[in-house]
Amino acid sequence: MSYNDKADAISKEEWLSRLEQFPFKQADMNRLIMNYLVTEGFKEAAEKFQHEADLEPSVELSSLDDRILIREAVQAGRIEEATQLVNQLHPELLGSDRYLFFHLQQLQLIELIRAGKVEEALAFAQSKLSESGEEAMFELERTLALLAFEKPQESPFADLLEQSYRQKIASELNSAILRCEHSEDSTPKMMFLLKVILWAQSRLDSRSISYPKMKNLETAHLEPK
Repeated sequence: MSYNDKADAISKEEWLSRLEQFPFKQADMNRLIMNYLVTEGFKEAAEKFQHEADLEPSVELSSLDDRILIREAVQAGRIEEATQLVNQLHPELLGSDRYLFFHLQQLQLIELIRAGKVEEALAFAQSKLSESGEEAMFELERTLALLAFEKPQESPFADLLEQSYRQKIASELNSAILRCEHSEDSTPKMMFLLKVILWAQSRLDSRSISYPKMKNLETAHLEPK
């Protein structure tokens, strides 16, 4: 029997059984969850989990307050406020990370478009984003393309208006602040584990090996190959 034949014989039930037998410790899982909550700045959830899991976080939770204010401002579309808070906390950050600064300005442009302020949006793009550089040009073009539609939320570029896009930039900014503060973790360790899962599945796919695949990382649901 070939290796592939053996792999084909692995059912979803057997795969799950092997996963259940994997010798992981609940304490390790708890530390992984706490790392995610602290790194992403979810203070309230971290405080609750601290008591539920009887686990001390790696940092004082009060140190999350500034990052929480910045994240909340970005996720609420208050980009000017978020930018001012960042400049107060780390004046050098946005000057040294021009791509990050572009993303904040892009969000501000998106908010003007969302509010239907077309002339103001065009003026802002011309004065603030005209020299964004080649790296950001494609994203700028997609953003300005929203202006070509009477209902931007129904355009091919509507993803820029989704709350998830604000959250994406908020996480990018959060990681940059952590790096600026020389934090041990600027990205949740859980994200690295997810990348390992995707890498391992791509390797199995490249070898045409049949296995129950985790197609949805949000639900961790396994489906037969």
